Amino acid sequence: MPSILDCPILMRQEIAPGHYRIALKAPDIARTAQPGQFAMIQVADGIYPFLRRPMSFERILGDSVAFLFKVEGEGTELLARHAVGQTLSLQGPLGRGFALDDSFSRHILVAGGIGIAPFPALAEGIIRKCGKAPEVIIGARSRDLVMCEQDFRQMGCAVHLTTDDGSMGHKGFAHEALERLSPAPGARVYACGPMPMMKAVSRLAMSLGVDCQVSLEAQMACGDGVCLGCVIESVREKEGERMMRVCTDGPVFDASVVDWGAHNLAYDL
Repeated sequence: MPSILDCPILMRQEIAPGHYRIALKAPDIARTAQPGQFAMIQVADGIYPFLRRPMSFERILGDSVAFLFKVEGEGTELLARHAVGQTLSLQGPLGRGFALDDSFSRHILVAGGIGIAPFPALAEGIIRKCGKAPEVIIGARSRDLVMCEQDFRQMGCAVHLTTDDGSMGHKGFAHEALERLSPAPGARVYACGPMPMMKAVSRLAMSLGVDCQVSLEAQMACGDGVCLGCVIESVREKEGERMMRVCTDGPVFDASVVDWGAHNLAYDL
């Protein structure tokens, strides 16, 4: 069951311009959290901002959890101002995480931008479950926004870098790097990042007959399925509905059930 706990901040660091990692002591949450799940974080005392912010677990340690986030608005800006020793209220763990299955011959993680956030925990989970490190594709706009590369290398992961401007690794997009790796049936791909990137990765994986899981982001008010503010469209109908709640049905979904055509993307890959 999810807990709501006041958790002291153990570490805070800026790991890229405007991107922060915080770790909190939360033994009760760490004990049950799974890669791909998330917590709702209260970013300030008082009633403003009123809503908690949903964030995936970046690392799940013995008695602590870590989060990686980008400052994008007032809530994350307030969160970034917190210091070691202060406390934050966490509600979690919430949602459905990644399915870990050692029957797959190959595991490939594809991250775009801040979509890297849930993947250190996932990589550690795959190593524990499957006995081998996954391959990791990190896509970023430029070299100064490439995050967690050394974390993955220290785990033994093969890391492939792509940047939009070519300042590090290959110039291009993350789904193009996946295509170069030529995954075959028997592999599993995991994707998280901008919707156009995940759409491109999902379509490529499905065209190759490769299993694919995607971790979606959404605005959430409650985190436990009540407000219905985080719904996305599915290609499957259940009890007369084709909507899925990111907070409780996900945030991790089989890519084949997401209706990618229903999303009005500002750009497409």
